[in-house]
Amino acid sequence: MSMVDLDPPRFQPPRPIAGDDGSRRTVLYGEYTVFSVFQPVFSVSHRRAIGYHASLRARDDSGRQVPSHEVFTQAARRGDLLELGRLAESLHLGNFFSFDSDDERLFLSLHPAALMDTSYGDALLASLRNVGLPPQRVMLEVPEQAGGETTRFAKVIDSLFIAQVQLPDRALDGFGMKHSNIDRVWHLRPDIVTLDRCILQQASEHSHIERVLPGLVSLLHESGQLVLMGGLSTERDALIALECNVDFVQGAYFAEPSVEAVKPQAAQGVLDALSAASRERVAARERTQSARLAPVGALETAARLIESETLANATRTLLQLHETARCFLLDASGRQIGDNVLPVARASQWVKRFLPLLHSEGASWERRPYFIEALRTPDRVHLTAPYLSINEAHLCVTASIAAQTPRGLQVLCVDINWDVTSQRR
Repeated sequence: MSMVDLDPPRFQPPRPIAGDDGSRRTVLYGEYTVFSVFQPVFSVSHRRAIGYHASLRARDDSGRQVPSHEVFTQAARRGDLLELGRLAESLHLGNFFSFDSDDERLFLSLHPAALMDTSYGDALLASLRNVGLPPQRVMLEVPEQAGGETTRFAKVIDSLFIAQVQLPDRALDGFGMKHSNIDRVWHLRPDIVTLDRCILQQASEHSHIERVLPGLVSLLHESGQLVLMGGLSTERDALIALECNVDFVQGAYFAEPSVEAVKPQAAQGVLDALSAASRERVAARERTQSARLAPVGALETAARLIESETLANATRTLLQLHETARCFLLDASGRQIGDNVLPVARASQWVKRFLPLLHSEGASWERRPYFIEALRTPDRVHLTAPYLSINEAHLCVTASIAAQTPRGLQVLCVDINWDVTSQRR
């Protein structure tokens, strides 16, 4: 008697296939319809969209929108992830090509799974040829999740170099989060670095982080990268982006993701208004800073007294100011003459806090901006940007002035505790 298999055949889920929704391409996968949306990336200087970041949206049979990651999670369980990813990529390329545009770039996120596929480069170039989109109009983004695959991603990019075919540009997404650090920038040499949304959130909440952002952007510029800040949803977000000198901006404040391209003048009015608001913010900060630092004008008087008075006596007025951290004197080579003069009431707490660096007699400050600028234009008071003081381990601004004395050219300096002034803003 033969054995009969009474088990019903196992259900085989449908494979992802290409579809369409009118003139737009879609991907059909089981009960889901997956489609492209595009969010413009605007150049701050050009005041127009220079590209579009492609992302996926999905809806089920009832027309209800569902998170696209839900579809990909299901595909990963069924072993369809790579196939679905390639179809989604072709979907973006085809829908982007239908835009009435000649020069905008498509920012195309590289799924971490693609890094495991050695044939990815060939597949991408085939898709580009299929839709007629030149490779130079594609900006490949490596996401932060692929942090452990930096070397493999570099090889994928290198595999795209084929005779007579221009390489797609490359972008690093999510800089400043987990694996994304300056080492990855140097290794991948991206054309554009996108700052992670968490940096913007922290800058919105903490003024000292907001102050650091321009330096971070400047570091990336000096390393040869353009900088994009995304996730901008409020005017404050957008102002932070402008004031740290990013090159490109993106977010709901400027335009939501859409199936359509934006009009050329879409962001001009918004960017013009932001620029005006930024100028006013900067001017207001400068007025506030000038008013707060006005008493430092006493540095000119103190410099004249240095000829006949001790440093402590010459700077007595400065030492009585609430924000003064220390006064000190430098010779023409930047070496400190004598030790720091501290406000008596607060000297003891600084001694306890950072004793090893508190005494600075003979220290060399020749590379410090306050010394360099004072020598450049003597008899004028100079103010530095806020920086971390190595002497008291707090944020400070240094005022300095170079003046001729019987002992030659000397530079008188006063450190202002900027942590104190920041708390009083």
